Amino acid sequence: MAAETTNHIRPITIDELPALFRMIEEVFLADPHDDELEHERRVFEPERSVAVFDNADPVASAAAYTREMTVPGGPLPIAAVTWVAVAPTHRRRGLLTQMMRYQLDDLHHHAREAVAVLWASESAIYGRFGYGPASRVGRLRVATAELALRRDTGRGSGQLRQCSADDALPAMRSVYERVRSTRVGHLDRPDRWWHNRLFDPERQRRGATALRFLVHSDERGEPDGYAVFNVQGKWESGPRGEVSVRDLSATTPAAYAAVWGFLLEMDLVRQVNWDRAAIDEPLVHLVDNPGALHQEISDGLWVRLVDVDRALEARRYSAPVDMVLDVSDDFCPWNTGRYRLTGDAEAAKCVRTDDPADLALSSTTLGAAYLGGTTLATLAAAGLITEARPGMVEAASIAFATSRQPCCPEVF
Repeated sequence: MAAETTNHIRPITIDELPALFRMIEEVFLADPHDDELEHERRVFEPERSVAVFDNADPVASAAAYTREMTVPGGPLPIAAVTWVAVAPTHRRRGLLTQMMRYQLDDLHHHAREAVAVLWASESAIYGRFGYGPASRVGRLRVATAELALRRDTGRGSGQLRQCSADDALPAMRSVYERVRSTRVGHLDRPDRWWHNRLFDPERQRRGATALRFLVHSDERGEPDGYAVFNVQGKWESGPRGEVSVRDLSATTPAAYAAVWGFLLEMDLVRQVNWDRAAIDEPLVHLVDNPGALHQEISDGLWVRLVDVDRALEARRYSAPVDMVLDVSDDFCPWNTGRYRLTGDAEAAKCVRTDDPADLALSSTTLGAAYLGGTTLATLAAAGLITEARPGMVEAASIAFATSRQPCCPEVF
């Protein structure tokens, strides 16, 4: 039988961060390092944390970052949930449920962000707390010796340059801001988050070089594309070098093609890897042998609608919508009820109603559909939606859809 403990739950203080960090690193099978602690300290928000303490020791935690994420219609404040862990000595005691309850109750009762988002280290965990799998991510592997950009691919007449991080950063900021304003799933990146994104300790490189920076500028000298990557020299009866992409973004097709052309045509390189690629990456349509481009798909962002009405009002819809949703929510019962959702590409409104339902579904199902990557028609085919009025699944699926798949290129 487990020993009796005195457990209490509360936010941590900044002075307690080192102890919490040690616990987190142990849970995720890593050793704590002082430089990583200082790296995390720059973005950690202690007032948005919650930890369970066994006497004075943190044994479980969850936290949130204050971020913006682009949803259909534009940027939206979100709670970026992170630092979720339970010490091996304290598992199966309900501590994770206790923290999820604390966090969601706080978001709701203080009218904070209407949407919470996370990456799941294990995808079986978060559905029971109302998170739905709302995007997917592609682990891209490109065999460069077996393909090339098609001859008719337009690379424009701009210029590529490799430069230092300091020289590249203003250009990267400019490009990323233009892309993220319309690309669903992208997060804002103030200075501290650019610093976080480019953190590059040698022990994490696994034999590769330090990060390198490539910037593309158009004919007027305006930056319109970039890549952040490292390289690793390998030899097996000849060169077998690899490029690993950390970040890549472009505002025009020509800049995108030029950046990829540089990476695919590097001397001594035989493979390009990108672990956070979009699942609808245009590259597959630019190469002469798509079979040499392999993509392993896994779950990406998980979305939780903290307050259904506020969340649905905050996004926009690709077609006019006017329907009544009968929503169930076991973990956050304040969401349970019927809502009339009206909206289009310009505005939306979602209010409680006693009118008969057109669709019945859970808040988890709505979370999965929220970013437009998982269609309501797919969710209905999985038996997760009851259609009370014929044709409403199709109408809702069209209204919630986006032109491209949601993509979050960074883990938080």
